[in-house]
Amino acid sequence: MNYLLLLVTVAVAFFAAGTVKGVTGMGLPTVAMGILGGLLSPLAATSLLIIPSFVTNVWQLLAGPSFRSILRRLWTMMVGIFAGTLASTSMLTGDDTNLSTFMLGLALSVYAVYTLLAKPYHISPRHECWLSPAIGLMTGLIAGATGVFTIPAVPYVQALSFERDDLVQALGLSFTVSTIALAIGLASRGAFQIDRLSLSALAIFPALVGMWAGQYIRRAVSPATFKRCFLIALGLLGAEMMLRSTW
Repeated sequence: MNYLLLLVTVAVAFFAAGTVKGVTGMGLPTVAMGILGGLLSPLAATSLLIIPSFVTNVWQLLAGPSFRSILRRLWTMMVGIFAGTLASTSMLTGDDTNLSTFMLGLALSVYAVYTLLAKPYHISPRHECWLSPAIGLMTGLIAGATGVFTIPAVPYVQALSFERDDLVQALGLSFTVSTIALAIGLASRGAFQIDRLSLSALAIFPALVGMWAGQYIRRAVSPATFKRCFLIALGLLGAEMMLRSTW
């Protein structure tokens, strides 16, 4: 793929991802990985994701007033995410691109189907002491292998009965730690390329424009309907990636 086409592809992917985040409050890394992973290797897509994901998630993390209390509650989950991500990035940086593409497609499909079909549930605080590090470790292992860090972290955090603003901030904490761990894991294996980092930095602009557009769309379209359509499309994209990796 020549540089101009790559630049356009990245701009479109991150604008679309930012739009989804603007409407639903999440989904930028997942959508960006879904689109870019269908055109590039998962490793290349992840490298492009790092900077815009970090910027938008730190913004989300710092937008609320409860950072310290959320960190005290979820710190064992964050340790698990960090450890799991560092342990599994070798899969993403390995030579078997078919395997990493299949794993990415599987992660996207599982996330889409689960989010579409699962009913809300509540986790008792007495179970958090062992569930949080386990969920963090699972999330990290999946993130390191695929570049997607939503499963099972997002449904778990949603089940902890946070207030709305605290939920957004808690997800921002999880995504920020995942992004940092992923960056460290890739760097430790020499998988970062300077040209990819500069392009990743440029992707911040279309991502932020997309988030602004998404907030506008949110006022005109039902977020629930938009999210349902987005998840169906994401699930189909994940299925296509799994099939393509086996050809």
